[in-house]
Amino acid sequence: MLHNLENTGRWYDPLRQMRFAQRDMSRLLDNLRVAATPEFPLMNIWGGTDGAVVTAEIPGVAPEELDIAVHQNTVTLRGTRPAEPLADDAVVHRQERTTGTFTRNLILPFRVDGDRAAAKFRNGVLRLDLPRPEADKPHKITVSRS
Repeated sequence: MLHNLENTGRWYDPLRQMRFAQRDMSRLLDNLRVAATPEFPLMNIWGGTDGAVVTAEIPGVAPEELDIAVHQNTVTLRGTRPAEPLADDAVVHRQERTTGTFTRNLILPFRVDGDRAAAKFRNGVLRLDLPRPEADKPHKITVSRS
């Protein structure tokens, strides 16, 4: 639908104007790289009947700076990744790596035997072995013929 603007001699097409606005917004948003920031540290978790294994990428964090706690079915990982020292005249052009304190809570579908849990740290990757208590492991029941 075209509308004649009074006394201007120009025609106004609202749909055309919306297409122009949409094109301009698309150009603007294409130039911005907006991404959801994932939680830190990134983790992989897999499990079986005996327990679970968790790996976490935490480069730049010293193993002695980690605090790992297990309570029933919840594992809490805390630590601090320090910021890189910068010269006084440095200008940051991009900063994608997060720094500072972090906490991740994992809730597993079973309790963890905290006395047998183990943590290993190598090349910036933490590995947690989280065994199930024997009493919580599934038990096979055989069926006998009567």
